[in-house]
Amino acid sequence: MCAVSRKVRPTEELIRYVLGPDGSVVPDVKRRLPGRGLWISTSRELVAQAVRRGIFAKGFRKPVKRTEALVADTEASLVRSAIEALAMAAKAGQVVFGFAKVEACLKAGEAMALVHAADGAEDGIRKLDGIMARSVAHGAARLASQIPTVNALTSAELDLALNRANVIHAALLAGPAGKTFLSRIERLVRFRTSDGGETANEISGTKARQLSSEIRTLNG
Repeated sequence: MCAVSRKVRPTEELIRYVLGPDGSVVPDVKRRLPGRGLWISTSRELVAQAVRRGIFAKGFRKPVKRTEALVADTEASLVRSAIEALAMAAKAGQVVFGFAKVEACLKAGEAMALVHAADGAEDGIRKLDGIMARSVAHGAARLASQIPTVNALTSAELDLALNRANVIHAALLAGPAGKTFLSRIERLVRFRTSDGGETANEISGTKARQLSSEIRTLNG
């Protein structure tokens, strides 16, 4: 149950927090840290509310250290988690990058997802999006609604994940590691955009267009 909204959510829609040995609140985005956990919906707004309302001290029933940076710390943890997942997908051979390689992957209908740097040039993004749309139209790929376009990470973050310089475009190939990356990116986008009141189905449905700045489908 979310400690702020008091609504019961699937664990995938919540972030677990634990209390560190020094009394600091730590986001446990992988749900692996020991100790009693306190759960907040994956929402920047609700985490900020928890800080303002002293939810962590009440939930843990003991004083906690200053938590003003917790929203930023949580987002940074979600970004690191996504970067790690993309790195694992690359090691598994489930990522191609560079404009020409991504273009070839799209034309062959092999992409499970298209990834752009958030700070990439609009011209290149528009060209690859167009190639994806044309490939779908000619039956070379799956339905457009099943092939997300992701631009939640910066070029520097893509560089870190793929151990290369100046990565702007990438494509995910089919495989479990790629699915893990998409799952973690979805959590990051949810944190940045959700007000904490929607279910997962509502996020993917009625709010799809509001999420389009970071994860969008070609027909959305």
